Amino acid sequence: MATEITVDSPLTDALRDLISANHILDHHGVVDAYGHISIRHPLEPSQYIMCGYMAPALVASPTDLIYYHVADSSTVEQNAKKGYSERFIHGEIYKRYPGVNCVIHSHAEEVLPYVVSTGVKLKAVYHMAGFLGSKGVKVFDIDPLYRDGEQRDMLVNNSRFGAALAEKFVSDSSMPSPEETVVLMRRHGFTCVGRDIVTAVYRAIYTRINAEAQTKAMSIANDVPGRTALHNEGTGLGFQALTDGQSEGCAIMNEAFQDKPWRLWVRVVESQPLYRNELSKTASAPMRLG
Repeated sequence: MATEITVDSPLTDALRDLISANHILDHHGVVDAYGHISIRHPLEPSQYIMCGYMAPALVASPTDLIYYHVADSSTVEQNAKKGYSERFIHGEIYKRYPGVNCVIHSHAEEVLPYVVSTGVKLKAVYHMAGFLGSKGVKVFDIDPLYRDGEQRDMLVNNSRFGAALAEKFVSDSSMPSPEETVVLMRRHGFTCVGRDIVTAVYRAIYTRINAEAQTKAMSIANDVPGRTALHNEGTGLGFQALTDGQSEGCAIMNEAFQDKPWRLWVRVVESQPLYRNELSKTASAPMRLG
């Protein structure tokens, strides 16, 4: 059974932030009618919570949320409403990494060029996206995993696909924690993780912004006479990504100050008539899950 919701309980705080996060991600173009965010249950770590089959902008109440078992992504409530088919993205990541407490999946259009191109890697190009690293964001390709007769719709809609995506966050299968903060998904979108909801939302938003900045930088470089920016970014033509040291330092800085935009983002969506949060408190503090 789902944990009872009481006033000012850790669960109430977590659900309030989850509803706000759905609105924030919509407002910043990370999700639209598609895409989703989940949190690990703050009191029952063997469960995770995400909205039912609806657009994130329309999530308004705890009744819009569904509780799932991490073990197999089945619903805690036997008669739960319809949910997302891609909940296995979330469930398998929670199963694989005990320290992950928030997962976001997005099809943000600014990131899409990097999931369909094969010659250009998405990299951290400015200080707000240091968490992306300097080597280039890894890309998960679901297509080789399909078996004969399976519908090739690119959706991570079973545990086999979800587990394979989860493994992409590390270079060694024995590692207990993800090395990567974001993994791109070939011809699909991206997934990001965080130790808490504030961290994950920050990463999702600035992944989108960083992708747009990198694309614009390469476009500008292509307009410079005599330069071919795209075919050899390793020479420094086109754009300059953060160095190893810069990305490491900026990632530490990002986590130190990411609470500041969160408070702004909550107030902004609270002021918009589209978004309703029945658990809302003005200027609510973020719920830390880890």
